[in-house]
Amino acid sequence: MRLLIALFLLGIGQPGRAQPQPDHSGLRISLLTCSPGAELYSTFGHSALRIIDSSAGTDIVYNFGVFNFSDPDFYLHFVRGKLLYFLDQESFTYFQYAYVVEGRGITEQVLRLHPGRDKKMQSFLAENLRPENRFYKYDFLYDNCTTRLRDLILGQEATSIHTSPILEDSSQTFRNQLHVYLDKNQQHWSALGIDILLGSRIDQPMTNAQAMFLPDFLEKAIDSSKDASGTIVSEKKVILDRQISAATAPTRSSPTLWAFSAILACMVLLSMSRQQWAQRCLSVADFFLFFTTGLLGLLLVFMWTGTDHASCRDNLNLAWALPSHLIAAFRRSSHTKLVRGYFQSVFLLSILIAVGWNFLPQQLNSALFPLVLWQGWRAYRLMQPIP
Repeated sequence: MRLLIALFLLGIGQPGRAQPQPDHSGLRISLLTCSPGAELYSTFGHSALRIIDSSAGTDIVYNFGVFNFSDPDFYLHFVRGKLLYFLDQESFTYFQYAYVVEGRGITEQVLRLHPGRDKKMQSFLAENLRPENRFYKYDFLYDNCTTRLRDLILGQEATSIHTSPILEDSSQTFRNQLHVYLDKNQQHWSALGIDILLGSRIDQPMTNAQAMFLPDFLEKAIDSSKDASGTIVSEKKVILDRQISAATAPTRSSPTLWAFSAILACMVLLSMSRQQWAQRCLSVADFFLFFTTGLLGLLLVFMWTGTDHASCRDNLNLAWALPSHLIAAFRRSSHTKLVRGYFQSVFLLSILIAVGWNFLPQQLNSALFPLVLWQGWRAYRLMQPIP
């Protein structure tokens, strides 16, 4: 049924069939760049390789971005950074149909390759489709479906190819570029979660090669790549226009910042009341604040030490999300010398973080600033002796 709908919508004959091409090898290889979608998993777009083999009459798309969602240990592998992605192939008909349904665009760059290199690429992909070769440990920033194609097209086999700089600003970081896409797609809460989980390693300036972890940047790099004969793109065309709304301009202020600011304002207003119910609400809020940040701290420690996610290491969010808050949440009302000393340390640490916010080696999400102020303020009140 899916195929019949695809044939009706796309007006394509048999799946995987292609018209004969004038190329002497019978191969026509192109990079497909797919526009971002509305969901988080598709926010950054996608890349795939298309090979039309006129001698075999096939039109195949090779995709390094496939994983087995039905794996019973899927979530465990995903969290621990051990999720295996694999290379798969499908007819261009099916590939295109999926993007028609999602309303996403596809741009094609036909590659002009040196004689024989197209056959090598096809053989390389065929070899990597073998069960013992097709799997790899996925890393979103350093080893993903786009970087695999970067290495295939611009890697060691393409030493004669020169690629112009694609970064307008050499100080751009992974986090900067992630925010461009997340903010445009209004994924503010997802951006907050990513900023909390990923550590200072993604705040280092990217190289041009590293920037190609994003499909748009690989497309831009391929456009600018040349060898002795000229540009390596012989033809570029839009196969599908993007149907869903194009990415909007980033908002000046994040709703997550407003949300945490509103919570801080409510806590301040409650503290101004001497009513018993208000003080009880503040006590519950204190427990919630320190218990949840303590749990978060445990998660960050686990992501740093217990997983293979290199980007989750060296995380300065542990300066405010202290795992010890879990214990402090239950001991906050004891007012012993030890407890008051603990909250005094939390207060001083919160002040240091707030004052040095723009000078830290890790860019913390702006929405966390009122949270740090809230924590520091409540720690100040809890470190006071009982009147």
